[in-house]
Amino acid sequence: MYKSLVKPTLFNLDAERAHHLVFDNLRRAARLPGAKALLRGLYDYQHPSLAREVFGLKFPNPVGLAAGFDKNAVLTDELATLGFGFVEIGTVTPRPQPGNPQPRLFRLPQDEALVNRMGFNNDGAAVVAARLARRQNRQLLIGGNIGKNKDTPNEHAAADYVACFEALADVVDYFVVNVSSPNTPNLRQLQEKKPLIDLLQQVQACNQRRPKPRPLLLKIAPDLTDSQLDDILEIAEETQLSGLVATNTTISRDNLLTDAGQVAALGAGGLSGRPLRARATEVIRYLHQRSHGTLPIIGVGGIHSAADALEKLAAGASLVQLYTGFIYEGPALVSQINKALVTASRQP
Repeated sequence: MYKSLVKPTLFNLDAERAHHLVFDNLRRAARLPGAKALLRGLYDYQHPSLAREVFGLKFPNPVGLAAGFDKNAVLTDELATLGFGFVEIGTVTPRPQPGNPQPRLFRLPQDEALVNRMGFNNDGAAVVAARLARRQNRQLLIGGNIGKNKDTPNEHAAADYVACFEALADVVDYFVVNVSSPNTPNLRQLQEKKPLIDLLQQVQACNQRRPKPRPLLLKIAPDLTDSQLDDILEIAEETQLSGLVATNTTISRDNLLTDAGQVAALGAGGLSGRPLRARATEVIRYLHQRSHGTLPIIGVGGIHSAADALEKLAAGASLVQLYTGFIYEGPALVSQINKALVTASRQP
C-alpha cells in the first residue's frame, strides 16, 4: 500500500512538507485504539537470532533509524511500533535553531536519493531531553546525535558538544558526535585530527565522570580519504571511542542519473540514498579491516533493500541504519531486512 498509494501522494508534495505530514498522521493514527498493536503486527518482526550486543548495549535487532528523521524526539513511541531495534534522534544543538532557509530538502527520484541542507534545525537540547523523559516506551534504545550551534565558532565547539551531552545523558543510551554534516559552515573542519581529538577528549572527560558512562561514537563523512580514515582510527583509539557511524551524507554529485543542470539548480547540500551505497560500504570495509574488527561500526548509506543491509553487515558493520531508503521503500523495509537476516542465520 505504501508504494502504490502513500508514496505517490507524498511525492507530489514538497519534501519537507511531506515529512511533517507523515509525522502528524502517524502521531494521530497511533492515538486510535488498537493502532499501535496493528502497526506492530504489520511491521515489527521479532526473532531471538536478531538480538545483538554492541558497545555494551543489547539491541533486539540490528536495524535502526538514522539521525535526521526524528530530529526532536517527537515520534519515538510511534517509531517503536515499526520494528526498529533502535532510533537515533537529532542532530541536537545546545540552543534551538531554525536551520537553513527553505526549501532545503529535495528528492532525486531517478536516483532514489535526497539532497538536504537542513542545517541542524531542532528544538534545542533542553526541550528534546524533557520530551525523551516523558516517552512511554522505555524499551526502545535511543541514540543522541549531537552537534554545535551554527553561530558557535569552531574554537568553542567542544563546549557545545559537552552541553548537549550533559543535557541528554540521562535520557539516551548512546551518543554520536556529528562533525561531518556538510550543512553547517566550517563544521567539517572539526574532522581534522587535532581539533577532533581535543573535542572528543572534552566530551569523553565529561562522560567518564558519570557513574555509568555512555557509549560515545563518531559519525564520519564518506568523502574522507584513506589517509583521513586512518587518522579517524587513531583518534578513536586515543579518545577511547565505542564505535563509528559510517557514513553521513556526501557532497559528491558523481554518477547521478538526474540531469546535471537540475542537480546543480538545487544548490548545496548532502546527498543520501542509493548513490551513496557503494562508497559507504567501501568505507565500512576499510575501517573494519584496518581496525581488525575491534571497533564496532553502525553502517548507514544507501540501504534500500535487505540485500543492501546484508552487504553492509558483511563488510563489517555491527548494526545498520535507514533514512532515505525508509522514505523510498516504506516501513516494510525494516521487517524485510530482519526476515532476511533470520533466513541467512539458518543457512549452513
